[in-house]
Amino acid sequence: MNKAQALHSFWNSFGIPAYDISTIPEDLESDFYIAYEITTDSLDKPVPLSASIWKRHTTKWDEVSQKAEDVSDALVQVKTIPLDTGFLYITRGQPFAQRVADEDGSTRRIYINIMAEFLAP
Repeated sequence: MNKAQALHSFWNSFGIPAYDISTIPEDLESDFYIAYEITTDSLDKPVPLSASIWKRHTTKWDEVSQKAEDVSDALVQVKTIPLDTGFLYITRGQPFAQRVADEDGSTRRIYINIMAEFLAP
């Protein structure tokens, strides 16, 4: 698994669709999804990354807040993902999560910060 595939695997492990922010389908059918960044580096260079958990067509925070808790719980300890040539370590960033308001009040979004360290060339 390469670095981008490892990030894809991590974000898609939470039971809802997850997309690289640069490739979200225009005809997206899901109202509940994760959009995440892909930025990579090499050994001993931690990389700050972000993702957003989106829930459209709702005024309630319960589902999106629970999904943010699921991500947080997955990172209680360092998450280690094997790569073809090394490992990816993921930890919580600071601040970890924040709610983001939308303009019309019909979308809920939580912005997530993580730190990724690619222990690979």
